[in-house]
Amino acid sequence: MQLRKKKELASKVLGVGKERILFVEGNLPQIKEAITRADIKDLYKSGAIKIKEVKGRKKIVKRKNRRGIGKVKKRVNKRKQEYVKNTRKLRKVAKNLLRLGKIDRVEHQNIRRKIRARFYKSKRHLNELHGDKKQWEH
Repeated sequence: MQLRKKKELASKVLGVGKERILFVEGNLPQIKEAITRADIKDLYKSGAIKIKEVKGRKKIVKRKNRRGIGKVKKRVNKRKQEYVKNTRKLRKVAKNLLRLGKIDRVEHQNIRRKIRARFYKSKRHLNELHGDKKQWEH
């Protein structure tokens, strides 16, 4: 005896999958007679229709997202940032001095080496030593 349509109706009424619907063998004639949604609900309450448990692994706790090594952002240390700012500033000043003819190319290379070695503390310091001599004389 095929009860496929009854199973489909029961799955719609009870809100579960067709695979989970289980008809009790002793009540098959009653199940065969059921044609309405109310009939199916009554049979479920009386125990003629049962629902199987869900198969498979149940998700109890969702795994937390871990931060991978590719997402770690480290700050560039302050000393390096200050060095880069100062170096760029001083190199620009040295280039201007060369362009204006206040220093020659050899002197320019020496200044660049000293900038890299952090010899000059600021633009003012560099200008005092190599800039317009007349400006600083009293």
